[in-house]
Amino acid sequence: MINIPKGTKDVLPSESYKWQFVEGVARDVAAAFGVKEIRTPTFEHTELFQRGVGNTTDIVTKEMYTFTDKGNRSITLKPEGTAGTVRSFIENGLFSGVLPLKMFYITPAFRYERPQAGRLREFHQFGVEIFGAKGAETDAEAIIIASTLLKKLGVSVQLKINSIGCPECRKRYNEALKGFFAPHLESLCYDCKTRFEKNPLRLLDCKEEACKKINADAPSILDYLCEDCDKHFALVKDYLEIAGVEYEIDERIVRGLDYYTRTVFEFVASGIGAQGTVCAGGRYDGLIEELGGKSAPAVGFAAGIERLLIVMEQSGVEIPAPKAPTVYFAGMDTESRKQCFRLCSALRAAGISAEIDQMERSVKAQFKYADKLGVRYVAVIGESELAEGSMNVKNMATGESEKVDFANAVEYFSQK
Repeated sequence: MINIPKGTKDVLPSESYKWQFVEGVARDVAAAFGVKEIRTPTFEHTELFQRGVGNTTDIVTKEMYTFTDKGNRSITLKPEGTAGTVRSFIENGLFSGVLPLKMFYITPAFRYERPQAGRLREFHQFGVEIFGAKGAETDAEAIIIASTLLKKLGVSVQLKINSIGCPECRKRYNEALKGFFAPHLESLCYDCKTRFEKNPLRLLDCKEEACKKINADAPSILDYLCEDCDKHFALVKDYLEIAGVEYEIDERIVRGLDYYTRTVFEFVASGIGAQGTVCAGGRYDGLIEELGGKSAPAVGFAAGIERLLIVMEQSGVEIPAPKAPTVYFAGMDTESRKQCFRLCSALRAAGISAEIDQMERSVKAQFKYADKLGVRYVAVIGESELAEGSMNVKNMATGESEKVDFANAVEYFSQK
């Protein structure tokens, strides 16, 4: 027997309706904010993620699924959705269209890491990217879209926000971080020793307990913001307060991707271990230019669907089960089964959910099966019903039965 690869999961029919519910709510929220869907390839040229996500990130250095194809090209399964969306924005000349351009995606993503609750090697994201608008109201709108989604899904989370400034702010802050961490260098984990030289800001994102204890006393990025970045962050907070969105400032949020600038944020839920972030994002004004496009501001976020489902379950959110078929046609012999098939086909063509027996069950067994399906009506057709041109329709809730002509079947069940 061939088993499923480690870190992946089948979504069975008994569970898929939950995914459809989350995706449906996400699409509805996107529509309310004028956000339209984009679909990008599952794999891209490796360089896209090396340049876009950043060579110092764990994603690029440790977690990407990269291979050489038959044309000797380095190809990578997408580890996140933003870089591919930016590549498409540039390649398709979308900068010349109406701005801001607001897009969303629902996509699989792939990272090679130790599987744990809410974190698989193949996982799925709902993401939103907004291109072309540099104002703080756009940062706030991205956060509000995410907040609206989470509220409609019924999950309880805490919003944490921070600003990591512009490149000029970070030059000063990185020097301050180096000065702070230098005396502790030998106590840091191997990865943080590497980050110390390449990207000191990422020291604050380490999940190792020893490193977390040290960086708890590190200087705050907010003390190193330039005047423009400080004003921008103040406006973001103003807009969130106008919208009634509660937040907490967390000076240690830096996000794990190199492309972020200014506003960064996370929605955090409790109960799913160290990986408690169910939705996160921020502004990335330099990424489009970094990937070869015209300079353009951008902001976005992504939410992990697997994590959302875990939090919804923990929160006791009841997801509506799929509707049962309206009617089940039970036939007694070959000719009556043909008539059942004919009527079932007519109902389905009219948009009415209907089922028939395909296992050659007895009539008694067909009733049991129909009961398991949760159908509202069972229409029985036998030799006498064929001769009369009518079927015996039983209401499964009340037990009452009535005869319905074959010719009136569509009209009858349409009214039901």
